[in-house]
Amino acid sequence: MAKRERSLAGKVVVITGAAQGIGASTATALSRLGAKVVIGDLDQVLAEKTAAELGAEALPLDVTDTKGFTEFLDEVERRVGPIDVLINNAGIMPLAPLDEEDDAATRRLLEINLHAVIHGTREAVKRMRPRGTGHIVNIASMAGKAGFPGAATYCATKHAVVGLSESVHLELHGTGVLVSCVMPAVVRTELASGLGEAKFFKSVQPEDVAQAIVDALRRPKFDVFVPASLDAMGRITRLLPRRLGEGLLRALGGDRILSSATHSSARAEYESRAARSAPAAEKGADS
Repeated sequence: MAKRERSLAGKVVVITGAAQGIGASTATALSRLGAKVVIGDLDQVLAEKTAAELGAEALPLDVTDTKGFTEFLDEVERRVGPIDVLINNAGIMPLAPLDEEDDAATRRLLEINLHAVIHGTREAVKRMRPRGTGHIVNIASMAGKAGFPGAATYCATKHAVVGLSESVHLELHGTGVLVSCVMPAVVRTELASGLGEAKFFKSVQPEDVAQAIVDALRRPKFDVFVPASLDAMGRITRLLPRRLGEGLLRALGGDRILSSATHSSARAEYESRAARSAPAAEKGADS
């Protein structure tokens, strides 16, 4: 029997890092379905512009400020109501070979891509579990299922998000609170500036990811691959001996997807913005 489609009308949905990219596309898709969307982003000006276009709300959020993150969620519940869906979307992807990555970049990646997701997930569980309902969506990546040269720490954070999501999914079994883990290929947002294409690793648009998230909320499931064919590709490569799997990755150009852009001038603006994306974490490191 097919799963009954859940209505999203009137649901309170919080999306981190949603001023642009995947988050903004998801906010748009959910707003059209009648959800009460709240955008949290470091760029308050852009967040308010995006929210105004959708009839949503925007509140300032630095996900690396754990106390501020909690207060942000408290404010959402005061203004809009109990949170039905939390989408941990905020993330960065600075690129460099590991021996060229400085410690500040490593710390930013860990704070934004992992610690903030852990904290957001924990806060959501605390709020949703007593009510016996809710849905947590963590945005990982296909890089959470495989390693790619040029982005070792990024891949490490996404592997961790997959593991976190799997563990919390099992912890919440039978509670009424659901978890989904979204694993897209390269998504054509600012984060993908300077990245090329590879055979059978075609990039997707943020609207594709947004639609996959909407589908997972309407018909809940844990694994959300975008495109869906990534699931089959991953299963096949994991069945192969390591040497053959790595050979296939090289033959398809998958080993160059990220490494080819590590010194690309096309990424300069994005890399500069990513370096300013964790003010609370930077302040903590300096104190």
